[in-house]
Amino acid sequence: MSEEFNLDLIDKTFTSYKKGQIFDGVVVLKREDGVIFNIGGKNDAFIPASDFDDYEKTKIGDRFSVIITKQKNEEGLIEASMRLARDIKIANQNAQSLRLGSKFTFVVTSVNNSGLSSKMGDYSVFVPASEASLKYVKDLKSFVGKQLEVVVTEIDHEKKSIIASAKLLQEQIKVAMENNFWNSIFINKIVQGKVKKIMPYGAFVDVDGVDCFLHISQVSYDKIENVGEVLNEGETYKFKVIKLDRENKKVELSYKALLEDPKITRVKELSVGDKMMAKVVKLLRFGAIVKVPNGATGLLHIQNCTENRTKNIYELVKVDDEVEVEVIDKNDEDGKVSFKLVNKIG
Repeated sequence: MSEEFNLDLIDKTFTSYKKGQIFDGVVVLKREDGVIFNIGGKNDAFIPASDFDDYEKTKIGDRFSVIITKQKNEEGLIEASMRLARDIKIANQNAQSLRLGSKFTFVVTSVNNSGLSSKMGDYSVFVPASEASLKYVKDLKSFVGKQLEVVVTEIDHEKKSIIASAKLLQEQIKVAMENNFWNSIFINKIVQGKVKKIMPYGAFVDVDGVDCFLHISQVSYDKIENVGEVLNEGETYKFKVIKLDRENKKVELSYKALLEDPKITRVKELSVGDKMMAKVVKLLRFGAIVKVPNGATGLLHIQNCTENRTKNIYELVKVDDEVEVEVIDKNDEDGKVSFKLVNKIG
């Protein structure tokens, strides 16, 4: 007795296709816009030319894996991607190599109140909300589309599930950075730091992840009321380490230590032999302090005012007197300058 021909029974022998399935197959036709790819069963797949790294080198008979991206297009062909299948294969290999404590990066694709989610090939990746960051995050949605570096805290290769923590990895990095900081820091070292917060009495500066302190007196040679007059929050500057307490983990910085003292700058502007007007600003037992037009102050010793050794400075000049002086000596490093009295005015 012969079997009756049954079309439905024959259809069941063909492979059913669903979006996301991966199949091996072969190129059976090459067109300008892409290839027709046989993946078994009664339907062929179409792979667009843009899916290939070098479409010109693709030829009939090439074999590789593809993933179904759409069950039917306008031509009635299944749409597939070789590139996506390759990426998934690589992602699966990477996921399979992970162990507890392994570091990896992924792109966050979705969030909810519980945490961050994504896929790594066929593996699901989940980061609990409490493990998303070492810092407080107001809105987890800000993570969507961003790459996140994490460490594996739980993994089940059978269920293809990965639970990870960004916070734990950030803590490990912070500890490593702090250890490196304390092993390499020393007095007078020049460091780069970001001004984190300006306070009435100074500022906190982040140097390689360690909070250091900058007192307002170490910001400028000029008198200032607020650090913000010179430095801006969030910006990075160079500083000099002036105090170090390893036991209590405290570091004090100076910004002005890397600037030239205006006192020295003013003295550098002067030359021995220069004559100029000056104003007496202070009297001393052995002479007077005078101030010249560029703001430099220096000593007018009594022996440089008169040849009469019996006279004292009070007999020669008074505070606020205008006098003509000559530069007779100076030290640019110390910012010191000495004058000789040329003429007293009035």
